[in-house]
Amino acid sequence: MRLMQWVSCCVFWLTVLLSQPGLAAESFDVWFERFKDTATDTELHEFLHAMPKGGDLHQHLTGSIFPKWWWELALRGDAHGVEYFAKTQINDCPRVDSAAIRLAPYGLLYQTIARHRLEALSDCEQSEFQPLRALSESQQVAWMDGIWLDKPSEGREAFFETHWQRLGDLTGNPWIIAEALVLHMQAFSAEGLIYLEPQVTLMGYRDDQGKVVPPEVVAGVIRERLSRRDVQALDLTVRFQQAILRFLPNAESQIVAAYRIVSKEPEWVGINLVGREDDERGQPKRFLETFRAMRRTYPDVRLSIHAGESEVANHNIRDTLSLGADRIGHGLNLLSDLDTFRSMRHGPYLVEINLISNLLLEYVESFERHPFPELLRTGVPVALSTDDRGMWDSSMTDEYFVAVKNFQLNWAEIKTLSENSLRYAFVDKPVQQAMLDRYAQKIGAFESQWRIQETGSRKTEAVSPKRGFVCRKYALCALP
Repeated sequence: MRLMQWVSCCVFWLTVLLSQPGLAAESFDVWFERFKDTATDTELHEFLHAMPKGGDLHQHLTGSIFPKWWWELALRGDAHGVEYFAKTQINDCPRVDSAAIRLAPYGLLYQTIARHRLEALSDCEQSEFQPLRALSESQQVAWMDGIWLDKPSEGREAFFETHWQRLGDLTGNPWIIAEALVLHMQAFSAEGLIYLEPQVTLMGYRDDQGKVVPPEVVAGVIRERLSRRDVQALDLTVRFQQAILRFLPNAESQIVAAYRIVSKEPEWVGINLVGREDDERGQPKRFLETFRAMRRTYPDVRLSIHAGESEVANHNIRDTLSLGADRIGHGLNLLSDLDTFRSMRHGPYLVEINLISNLLLEYVESFERHPFPELLRTGVPVALSTDDRGMWDSSMTDEYFVAVKNFQLNWAEIKTLSENSLRYAFVDKPVQQAMLDRYAQKIGAFESQWRIQETGSRKTEAVSPKRGFVCRKYALCALP
């Protein structure tokens, strides 16, 4: 009788111990290591797609929209009466190169402009364009291919000098941007994210007559679209950054305008400086006095700034932190500045890691050369992000897939990446804590569903969407 009581007592306390969160997580760690060792690439991708994720802190909205979405939005009523035209031929027309008229180099095919800009061109130049809706099937394919960065011959120069320019007036339509944002949110929600912080500028928009649409009107258009039922049904928190192209002659005045926007529009929570770092006109020290002047007037404006997106050793990250940045976008060359690297270990700054972007833009020769695992495993806070996934034809699942496959992340590291993306989000503390709690609940439920069963391990029944990047790089799907 005493023996039976002792056995029952042992079973009871063993059950209690195994139900504790720490031991449960450890048990799943062991399971995940076995799963990694035996899973096919397809099974790993499907697991990571089904996995709840934290947030994406580094994404340019206009670079994150897939070409098919741009195409459909340009031809729908969401364009708000704006008709678009694509350049399909070059007739060597006499021309006047004016920034007010021309958004892209004259010889760039498949650049897209609105009717008001077309009508400002000469008759000869107008003859080089066709209405977007009149393009043949092969021309439609060429138009979309001009946005993707998917060919061996394409890289950094093509990305910065042609791909963005081809989008042209599409990026200046607030009604298209609002609808694109909804598609963007729906896609990330389907991947299990609970927070997004895209760079969505409120400046540079025009209506169907070519007249400037003020920032407050643009914010109203976006806010109204996000208030509708289909968006409210998403389990997703969203905030925005106001981005400034750092090498423009008027970048200082744009920063001043950005501070005004962030101080007035509650959903806009931070400012970012974007653009090529190899352009000397955009170096951080240029803006030091401007940011200091703004802090004399505006409190609580957060900064997440591109820095260290370079294979060249320099002090760009150090100088960017001096501007007041809370987060660093890319941080690729951080290890070349050991003093700054040491200062960033264990916080308070986070590095936004963009693995696929850095490979395709040729900042690293291969993923094996990326500093991400060194930063992660020496205590520099990092989080994965997608940057311009519409041009890469990739997803957040793909970023995790690349990280796990190339750097053998363990389960604790995977969760740390998601937790960091929420801890360093530009939101109020109560919102941040609510998101962390939500993530903990979701990932805990996910672990329970995938725990080792007596009959073996569970595999997801859902098939993960596989986009062009993983199809080409890892042969995860058959391309036509």
